[in-house]
Amino acid sequence: MEDIVVCAYCGDPGTEWDHLRPLVVDKQPTGYISEIQNLVPACGKCNQSKGNKPWRIWMFSSARLSPATRGVSRLEERADRLAAYESWGTPTFIDFASLAGRELWADHWRNHATILAAMRHAELTADLIRLKVASSRAGNESPAVFPME
Repeated sequence: MEDIVVCAYCGDPGTEWDHLRPLVVDKQPTGYISEIQNLVPACGKCNQSKGNKPWRIWMFSSARLSPATRGVSRLEERADRLAAYESWGTPTFIDFASLAGRELWADHWRNHATILAAMRHAELTADLIRLKVASSRAGNESPAVFPME
């Protein structure tokens, strides 16, 4: 008999892995990492719907595509199994700020903000270039010609 992996939240076929404890909340790392003690099989609907919400609150919530919203049966039983799994092993927790040091950690987040701002500016610049190219091509049916290297 072939083993079938099912979603830990709803029982549908499991197609991906979900972090039971989210890795990121409010754009900040939680300290949890990707490891077996923090991963459960999930279907795409559940994984996308849950996002970075606490699993128990989400499961019983009215969130779009949550198990409760989809009318999944035996939710309490599923929640009990997840709680047992959650207590099975202590997940690794890393206090990145303490490990790196407050100054280095703050420098990292300043760099992060600078990079995101540069990426937003680069996208705006690319949009302006696309507009200029489109307006220069308006009404011209000939194919674009690009110089050969």
